[in-house]
Amino acid sequence: MTEYKILRLGHLGDGIAAGPFFAPMTLPGETVTGTPEGQTLTDIRIVTPSADRVTAPCRHFKACGGCQLQHGSDGLVADFKLDVVKSSLDAHGIETVFRPIQTSPAQSRRRATFAAKRTKKGAMAGFHARGSDTVLEIPGCQLLDPTVMSALPIAEKLAVMGTSRKAALAVTVTASPAGLDISVQNGKSLDGPLRQELAILCDTLGLARLTWDGEVVAVRTPPIQRFGTAKVTPPPGAFLQATPHGEASLVEAVNEAVGEARHVMDLFAGCGTFSLPLAQKSEVHAIEGDAAMTAALDQGWRMSKGLKPVTTETRDLFRRPLLPDEMSKIDAVVLDPPR
Repeated sequence: MTEYKILRLGHLGDGIAAGPFFAPMTLPGETVTGTPEGQTLTDIRIVTPSADRVTAPCRHFKACGGCQLQHGSDGLVADFKLDVVKSSLDAHGIETVFRPIQTSPAQSRRRATFAAKRTKKGAMAGFHARGSDTVLEIPGCQLLDPTVMSALPIAEKLAVMGTSRKAALAVTVTASPAGLDISVQNGKSLDGPLRQELAILCDTLGLARLTWDGEVVAVRTPPIQRFGTAKVTPPPGAFLQATPHGEASLVEAVNEAVGEARHVMDLFAGCGTFSLPLAQKSEVHAIEGDAAMTAALDQGWRMSKGLKPVTTETRDLFRRPLLPDEMSKIDAVVLDPPR
């Protein structure tokens, strides 16, 4: 069988050999054998392992598609993440100083999207298996906050109530101080009985909010998130930083970088992760492409006390980028685009 040298990692964490061939779960510097299928190597065997190869901490890692690089050392993963950002900036001729990588602790991710489907005996929920539509149960997951993990049985109940055995629900779960915020996609059409069942489920299980294919079915209490001193209710399924630790580290770094700037522009502002903490000392103009997220940010600012003025604008920055004169009075720009 032909041997291949793994040259580097791709953006999704797969090893890449000359060809190019993508080799899942391999690391740079390793020699492997495999069978080419298109541009992917299958039946991979490690001939010469990397010194950075480690035992994955999660027992589901080899089968689960939720994580990509648990088989690499912390240093290798940190360098990989840095290179992804650096190469993206290099492509636009942007040079900058990079801060050290911050790593969130295990079992701290506050948001996940589970796949949930009915079975002959009831239902199952988890992540999709690696490279497959198969749903894999993940009781030993080392990624998710225990509060999010507690939603797996709820996702199973939702599958029994709202889908057939031929389809799988996408159940997005977000932890909030008020309780779980759950948004379901790909369910069967809402009718009177299903709507009533879902409302009862929300109340019985103490969920903060339950949304079905974009329609809010029940709100027991607003699923508030805190950004600085402001309280914000994000729209269902809205983007948040994956972990509280990661969010706090980023906010601290942004505050330090902005310094004493009086007028700040926050691009791709989301629900106000940076805008609202910055408004404690600076006037902020926040631009976001999603109107619901813009409205949540604005409402969070209006309901807060002691913050500097925050103005908002709903705008697709890919289609309508800013012109120089629009930033003539801005002292600092925060840029946090989608991946």
